[in-house]
Amino acid sequence: MTDPNPIDDTTDDYRRFEARLVAHDRDATHAVTADIGDTAARKLATELIDNGVVTPVPGKRVFVHEPSGTAFDSSTQLAVFHRGWTAARNADKEGE
Repeated sequence: MTDPNPIDDTTDDYRRFEARLVAHDRDATHAVTADIGDTAARKLATELIDNGVVTPVPGKRVFVHEPSGTAFDSSTQLAVFHRGWTAARNADKEGE
């Protein structure tokens, strides 16, 4: 019996293609939140405060995200949470 022709063997190609599809699907279903810089986080926090979504607690130096009731001690944590929270709510609305 002869060995199969290695040129005709597409198993590795299929595995790489499938891995790319899985990675693409995973990226499409997860919101990107880790790329928020300090300046963007502060700007988003200020916008959320102005819109009444976040309440600052000056004596404790804390931000309270009103819709969820979650408290944060940094604008970056708040911004990352809010982006994820918003993405999850939008995904729920699209799923309805």
